[in-house]
Parts: sequence; C-alpha cells; structure tokens
Amino acid sequence: MIKIAIAGAAGRMGRHLVQACAESKNMTLKQAIERSDNALLGSDAGIVAGIEVQNVLITDALDAEEFDILIDFTHPDVTANHVDYCLQHNRKMVIGTTGCDETLEQKMREAAESIAIMYAPNMSVGVNLCFQLLKTAATVLGDTVDIEIIEAHHRHKVDAPSGTALKMGQVIAESLGRDLDSCAVYGREGQIGPRKRQTIGFETIRAGDIVGEHTVLFAGEGERIEITHKASSRMTFANGAIRASHWISQKDRGLYSMQDVLGLQ
Repeated sequence: MIKIAIAGAAGRMGRHLVQACAESKNMTLKQAIERSDNALLGSDAGIVAGIEVQNVLITDALDAEEFDILIDFTHPDVTANHVDYCLQHNRKMVIGTTGCDETLEQKMREAAESIAIMYAPNMSVGVNLCFQLLKTAATVLGDTVDIEIIEAHHRHKVDAPSGTALKMGQVIAESLGRDLDSCAVYGREGQIGPRKRQTIGFETIRAGDIVGEHTVLFAGEGERIEITHKASSRMTFANGAIRASHWISQKDRGLYSMQDVLGLQ
C-alpha cells in the first residue's frame, strides 16, 4: 500500500485529492497538511473533503516517517520548501502547482537527481492528449495560420496565464521552432498594428467558478481549427495525480511529466 501525504488538504483541490486517494485501492492517506493559520487544523481530512472519516487529522507539519509520496498542488513558495524537505528525507513528489518559475523548476531538476518527481501544470488525461494533438496541428499547419490560446478559470486563481496555457504555448512553439519568450503576446489593447504571423497570443478570463477551459485557435484563410478542453470537475486533476502517484512509485529518481505517465512521450 502506497502511503500518501497531501499538501493543501483543506483547499479546493486538496479536498478532491483526499477523495481520490480514499477511492484508490492501492493508496492510503497518511498525512494531510495545511498552513499553520488554517482554521481547519485538527479536523479529519475526510470530513473536510465531504467523505467518510479518514482518521487522518489535518496538521501543519510533514513527518517523513508517515508517507512515501507527497502530492502538492499549493503555491510555488510552499512547493519549493517541500522539494527541499523531500530531498532531505528521500521522499517522492507529485507536483501540480502552477505559476512555478525557472528557479523552482531548476530546483526540481536538481532534486530529481536523487529523488523521483512528477511535475505537470495539468494532470488531466484529456489535456495531456491535447498536447499531442497540438504538436500534430502545429507541425502540419506551420506558418500558414495565426495561433491564439484562450483560457478561462475561476475568480480565485492567482496566476495568469494558466500553467496549462503556457505549456500549450511551449508545445506549439517547440513544434514550430520558435522561442515562446520572444513570440508570445499576452493580451492586446490600443493601436497595436497588424498581427504578426509568428505571434502566439494568450487571452485570459477569470470569472465565477469555472474549473478550467482551454482553447487553441489555428486560424487560416478560409478555415480555422479549434482544439478545446473543458474540465467540469477538479476530480479529473485529482484522479490524474493518483494515477501519477501509482506510476512514480516505481521510480527511484528523475523528473517526469504527465506525458511520461501516460506513455505519450
């Protein structure tokens, strides 16, 4: 039985992770972690998640003796500390935190020389299939189309564009031999002039309780292709994290993506 710790267990995503772990036949929830000022400290993680009692109380500190894999969908600063902790105690990680910068990603790469880490901005099976479709579309259509990425999330999401949208942009840019940092345009306003073909545009929507929607538009002369993914429940991400945890439990070290987990690389 794989022993799991969940960071941010009382949050919107954390509660779904607790449920997905409880529904897994090969995993057991051993730790549920939250900030030291969270009002739900001391509560049973299952009750907080809206399921049966799990006999795991939400605490504010990790205990390496209690878990094999830490699932972390929190904040980049928190995740950075957790990478250090898991490296120190030789524990594996599944990271779904978004908004991670190059410094944190480099920390993951260095830690992965000693421990196994699965890092993905989106663990939905459908989204990762979309990455493959985007590679194909970009390769076939090349420079004959204008490319725009439109993403929408709930009003509480703090980073923009989403990690998934940026990953989509990276996949497309690499397929086309472009540098995303040089060709990306994030929103438009005023007299901007004609659109440059090499541009990859990003548009962001934050509203209501939208779980997550991403559309990539390939617009040519006389036709356009749209590749869209819409998530209606956070359970799709939670189930992906559980699938990733099963997969990475067999690895000793290395930095992996959801594409590796699904055999799409």
